[in-house]
Amino acid sequence: MLPIEESVGDTLSTRSPALETSDIQATVLRPRPTPYCGEYVILRIGDAEQGREMLRRILPHVAPADQWWAPSLPGWLGIAFTFEGLKALGVPQASLDSFPIEFRQGMAARAETLNDFGANAPANWEYPFGKADAHVALAIYAKSERDLQKVLDLARKSHADLQQISVVYRMQFGELPDGRNPFGFKDGLHNPHVEGSSPAGTGTEASIKAGEFVMGYPDERGETADVPIPVELRRNGTFVAIRKFHMDVAAFRRYLRDQASSPEEEELIAAKMLGRWRSGAPLVLAPDRDDPALGADGNRNNDFGYADDMKGLKCPFSAHIRRVNPRDALKDDVVAVNLHHFLRRGTNYGPPLPEGVLEDDGAERGGVFLLIGAHLHRQFEFIQSQWVTDGNFISHGTEQDPLIGNNDGDGVFTIPRTPVRRRLHGLPRFVSVRGGEYCFMPGLRALQWIANLT
Repeated sequence: MLPIEESVGDTLSTRSPALETSDIQATVLRPRPTPYCGEYVILRIGDAEQGREMLRRILPHVAPADQWWAPSLPGWLGIAFTFEGLKALGVPQASLDSFPIEFRQGMAARAETLNDFGANAPANWEYPFGKADAHVALAIYAKSERDLQKVLDLARKSHADLQQISVVYRMQFGELPDGRNPFGFKDGLHNPHVEGSSPAGTGTEASIKAGEFVMGYPDERGETADVPIPVELRRNGTFVAIRKFHMDVAAFRRYLRDQASSPEEEELIAAKMLGRWRSGAPLVLAPDRDDPALGADGNRNNDFGYADDMKGLKCPFSAHIRRVNPRDALKDDVVAVNLHHFLRRGTNYGPPLPEGVLEDDGAERGGVFLLIGAHLHRQFEFIQSQWVTDGNFISHGTEQDPLIGNNDGDGVFTIPRTPVRRRLHGLPRFVSVRGGEYCFMPGLRALQWIANLT
């Protein structure tokens, strides 16, 4: 498909080919509804033909991006496959061999690259994460429990009489009060805008080329993916890094209490660690106190950069949102920043820890993140191994991300200020990895291609 020329004022501009949203799974391009509830399901395939029969049955219920809000859909179902899952479905060896090495190896085998050691090591992950039994991942969303059950029933019927298809994992998730995550911060505020998708992005950030997120379109380098093969398999497909985290909310609260002299200072330190106040207001726009109106304004709460905060006095260099997306702070290498974006689809599980409680109640709570991009290595793996783990790109040595870094009681967090910076020591591990997988999420025609293999 050729680029399209369109008139903009008195000039002509060239834009990328229009996205085939009817062939791209909705989970890739469309945010989850709000409020939302849902369930993740992992299947094991014991027989290739039964696996393909299951796929043929479930295909009509997989939501395309162009019908994400269609009233006829009671909910939304997305489907993806691990490398072992594609093998179990009988995908030809030539196609299997054409996938990138990181996908073929799987997330557990990439533990050294991802800094997954200690409590985060794959040996400590929940079954079936990191094991050969995780084949098919279903992500099912709905606005209500009633609608969710309708979609779950459709998914269940697709394999109910297929004895070689088994459910090996189920996990419910849902929206917490006020759309917050377990740590109390407003959730799901920012994603890069994919060029050619809708609605258009807001704020100062430019759209990112579609090929960074969906195969079959030019990326930021002007290149179009040529693997996996054949083109029928890769067109409108993408990769998904699934990460399940446990969040130690009590430890986070205790650490803030120990470092602060007042409740107001606790909130300031928490905001410095994240880069936003709990309302969602970014520090670079509200450096001294929270601004709930700003946090609630979707047209303003992402309309910022770091070019006027190059000393980190408003938002520390090591704050979570600044580390995972430096924006214009790396102003001499904006293209490189754009090469490392991915789409983030986050959900929460478990009950919130009641306000004011400082001791862990033993409940499992945290988040599951679907990190979506066409280039696992230069997107998810780069951000995890470099920007989250290695502080050298901000001249902070071994200092890790204060919230999701693999700190083990010896973490450090630097807060620039005048006349003397403040450095917090002894950061524990606030977030532990409970499991993860690399998956391939094909386009709908590619799903049909797989289902019809013989």
